[in-house]
Amino acid sequence: MNKKGILIVLSGPSGAGKGTICKALLEKADFCLSVSATTRHPRAGEVEGKNYYFLTRDDFKERIKKDDFLEYAEVYGNYYGTPRGSVLEAIENGKDVILEIDIQGALKVKESYPGGVFIFILPPSMEELRNRIIQRGSETPESLMTRFVSAYQEINYVSKYNYAVVNDTVEEAVRKIESIIAAEKCRVDRIKEDILDSKEGLIHEQLYD
Repeated sequence: MNKKGILIVLSGPSGAGKGTICKALLEKADFCLSVSATTRHPRAGEVEGKNYYFLTRDDFKERIKKDDFLEYAEVYGNYYGTPRGSVLEAIENGKDVILEIDIQGALKVKESYPGGVFIFILPPSMEELRNRIIQRGSETPESLMTRFVSAYQEINYVSKYNYAVVNDTVEEAVRKIESIIAAEKCRVDRIKEDILDSKEGLIHEQLYD
């Protein structure tokens, strides 16, 4: 039963560790990573269809008109978006798709695809979040404060999600997410068609076997 896959959307404040968790999930199980489209030029080593789908600005705008994106945004003069077709095709083929995305993007996806599983990744504490941002070594005191204030505000969006997972350790966070996905696959509203098909099959066997 339950032949379709599930869309799993991971997001949370900067420094919560959602990228590391996403990578660990992809290494452990047969998940499909959603690849975003962008109008920016490829960087050294980036591969078409693996890192991004690289589109011209005109092509991206045309796809917006056709409603080809689950969500999109313009950031620093370039467009970024989640292609609807590739995500839905993978789900129809029974693949579980992981989308790691910022909070605003996740909320837009929820509007266009409410059947997804939306998981908010939280840091163990604000102090730990601050330490993780500092450990990146790429922040000035001013940008550190900006990121920290932004993260503090972003945590307020947790109520918009289906689940919240505290990232104490990557291993434990991954275990919790795997449990969430297993539970979601057992939800009656996801598998009711398969249940009905199975019921009809049993009735047919009883009548004609």
